[in-house]
Amino acid sequence: MAVAFQDYYATLGVARTATAEDLKSAFRNLARLHHPDVAKDKVTGEVKFKEINEAYEVLGDPEKRRRYDELGEEGLRDPAGAGATGPRRGRRAPDGEAGFEFGGTGFSDFFESFFGGGGGGSFSGRDGEPARGDDEPGPGRDIEADLLVALGETLHGSRRRVTLRRPFHDGTPERTDTYDVRLPPALREGRRIRLAGQGAPGRHGAPAGDLYLRVRFARHPDLGVQGDDIYRDLDLTPWEAVLGARVKIPTLDGAVALNVPPGTRAGSHLRVRGHGLPHADGSRGDLYAVVQLQVPTAVTADEKALWEKLAQVSAFSPRVSP
Repeated sequence: MAVAFQDYYATLGVARTATAEDLKSAFRNLARLHHPDVAKDKVTGEVKFKEINEAYEVLGDPEKRRRYDELGEEGLRDPAGAGATGPRRGRRAPDGEAGFEFGGTGFSDFFESFFGGGGGGSFSGRDGEPARGDDEPGPGRDIEADLLVALGETLHGSRRRVTLRRPFHDGTPERTDTYDVRLPPALREGRRIRLAGQGAPGRHGAPAGDLYLRVRFARHPDLGVQGDDIYRDLDLTPWEAVLGARVKIPTLDGAVALNVPPGTRAGSHLRVRGHGLPHADGSRGDLYAVVQLQVPTAVTADEKALWEKLAQVSAFSPRVSP
């Protein structure tokens, strides 16, 4: 089955010569606009947000971008030209079956085929067991697919409807199965959700393999994850950093107030306890606001006079005299 080509550069609205910083900026601007939390049309916003995430997942990763650029549109369209990195979809599986196809995972068929690293119905053996002959009984292979999960879903859990198109096998006609998958709270990147017995069918009455959905966090335009903690930038004016301030910052739980102590430096990490990722025991990691100082690019005549006055009376200098 043909897989529709995805032009990730067009999705992000950048040229193919875009720098890593250009890509990051384009992703953040578009993701902020279409994030389901802020989009006016929630349904359309969610679809667009997933498309933007997928594009940046490939182009924001130097190795994936290199593969994408080297193969080009024709190579990525044509399984015969894709070589070892080509699509898993529609090829012959290790035990003689055709590929499986997923829906509802948050990734397009194109991404799962070429960049899923487990998506698109990849197969894994059991304990290194080699494939048996077609006439011998043998257990079915396990199948894996990546599942795009928003950070907010880790707080309370959610449910996801996933479809799996199963190809013709051993006299059984092609069919599509639907699964209502429960995503428990406190999920982590890379965790696999197991659906026992829902993998590739066994041969000659042997048991089927398992279906695994591997969690991939959706990239957030403003939040980063390190372990159990969440990081976000906090823009401050020079006077807020010098004098101290009380500011509101967004978190996964909504906006919270944060005290900025006087004399805060750029790059400082201000901790908001208990607003990171949830743990299974109900506790939470922390959120860190990373201070970024912003200065006005244009000032009025009165503002300029005040800055000049400050320059005259202040004894502070960030540079050490030789």
